[in-house]
Amino acid sequence: MLPLCDLCVTSAPSSFSPCELSDLEFLDEEFHQSLQWMKDNDIEDMLDLTFTVNEEVFGQITERELKPGGAGIPVSEKNKKEYIERMVKWRIERGVAQQTESLVRGFYEVVDVRLVSVFDARELELVIAGTAEIDLADWRNNTEYRGGYHDNHIVIRWFWAAVERFNNEQRLRLLQFVTGTSSIPYEGFASLRGSNGPRRFCVEKWGKITSLPRAHTCFNRLDLPPYPSFSMLYEKLVTAVEETSTFGLE
Repeated sequence: MLPLCDLCVTSAPSSFSPCELSDLEFLDEEFHQSLQWMKDNDIEDMLDLTFTVNEEVFGQITERELKPGGAGIPVSEKNKKEYIERMVKWRIERGVAQQTESLVRGFYEVVDVRLVSVFDARELELVIAGTAEIDLADWRNNTEYRGGYHDNHIVIRWFWAAVERFNNEQRLRLLQFVTGTSSIPYEGFASLRGSNGPRRFCVEKWGKITSLPRAHTCFNRLDLPPYPSFSMLYEKLVTAVEETSTFGLE
């Protein structure tokens, strides 16, 4: 299910914010992964695609153009970004376009679209949901580790030291970066949910020290490289949380 704030921003009048690949992760994980692969790899001369998609309407398969003349436009490495954006928009709207339009129209009857246009979906959620104080002890006590990390591992100790140094807004953004939402369950971090039910916050050892941390919001998992110093970890974590989207298009 795509969060309300994502719907309101991506479906805003005048299209202030284009749909992002990360928006699809909540709705269709398999479809998201296939487009993510296309984004991450050179597809030149690999895929025989055009700017079209097959839809089933009353049991009949029909071809729909993603843009005017799309049937005659091959997808290439040069234009794949636009193709992915249009596919994401099509998948989000498929089957629920009328309901989504009604929901978003109702939202903008209450809130002036000009006020919303200055925010992305994450910022809008913080504005609407507020900035509840995060209980760091509860967060840490309900965090799992993978890949060789454990609560007393030096990198994990640095990680929590970095989180302690964050102000509350930065902590909420970190939570949002990893889980897709800044909302804290009423019962606390033990009740965090992923795309398939209850799933605790998780930190997994991954990648090289030159990489930024990355997140998997469906699984509430942070992939954290084994940085050799606290200062590097802090810098990389801040950059990942404040300047990037989980799987956003570049």
